[in-house]
Amino acid sequence: MMNYVAPLCLPGGHLQTIWPALYGHRPSPALPSYRRERWTTPDADFIDVDWLQVAPSQTLLVLFHGLEGSSASHYAQAFADFARSQHFAFVVPHFRGCSGELNLGPRAYHSGDFEEIGWMLARLRQQHQGPILAVGVSLGGNALLRWAEEMGEQAARVVSAVASVSAPLDLAASGQAIGRGFNRQVYTRRFLRTMKPKALQKLAQHPGLFKAEALHAAHDLYAFDNVFTAPLHGFKNTDDYWARASAKPHLQQLRVPTLVLNACNDPFVPVACLPHPQSSHPWLTLWQPAQGGHVGFPKGPMPGHILAMPQAVGGWLAAHINPFRSKDKPNG
Repeated sequence: MMNYVAPLCLPGGHLQTIWPALYGHRPSPALPSYRRERWTTPDADFIDVDWLQVAPSQTLLVLFHGLEGSSASHYAQAFADFARSQHFAFVVPHFRGCSGELNLGPRAYHSGDFEEIGWMLARLRQQHQGPILAVGVSLGGNALLRWAEEMGEQAARVVSAVASVSAPLDLAASGQAIGRGFNRQVYTRRFLRTMKPKALQKLAQHPGLFKAEALHAAHDLYAFDNVFTAPLHGFKNTDDYWARASAKPHLQQLRVPTLVLNACNDPFVPVACLPHPQSSHPWLTLWQPAQGGHVGFPKGPMPGHILAMPQAVGGWLAAHINPFRSKDKPNG
């Protein structure tokens, strides 16, 4: 269990979310020297993949970033630091359009993008000889869980263990939470500030993909998903997308060691929607500390650092490395 207690100078979920992202002490060097590869997708698009210190027999830690995240996100830097400390290889496959260059196809990425996760991990498994561990953050965490759920027993042929951090397991509950009050004024505006321009660039690439007027009128994620995310990725509307993409209803399908970490004061993920500890099963470990915010978990004296969570999550993952583990053996 992650025994996390927030610094007294950072009370509440909002401060524990915002301060680490903006001011928390980064590892040194702050931005890793990634080696970038460009992969062609099965539908003739591309993604960019950033690598650190790869040797074929090393354990490989794969990070799937959150909404509008990248290999430069504060949590990616912190997980890269953990990987370096353990002599693990580290890789961040970017979701489409998140690497600094807009992708080509008439699609982007979404919270239930398990098929995208699937081909990324399959390619990594094909080219890497050592054990693979996977962690997903926020949106990436939900998508990774959906992949593990859909794969069932086959997931263990690809990865030794998976972890999600601050994932919105119930997308409807999280969507409603981020669309209200302070969340709407701060977090929703921040996300839409980058998502809307990218969507309009996508419209310029593919005229007629959606109506620009409807996008301009979208002032929350529900409306944005209704205009852009849902129809571009095969969903009827936002409600259909949020219902079908949520990981929470399918947790019982997991057959690979899985850690799910959610702070109970996460502004985006209401505690009432979290899985109850009694709903756990042999393959699932739930960490639900009272504090931590959304992908925050700051530690130490001001300005604090962002290493505690990756060290705890990475340590849990590392404890499950066993490339020869039987597919029928549950996590311990």
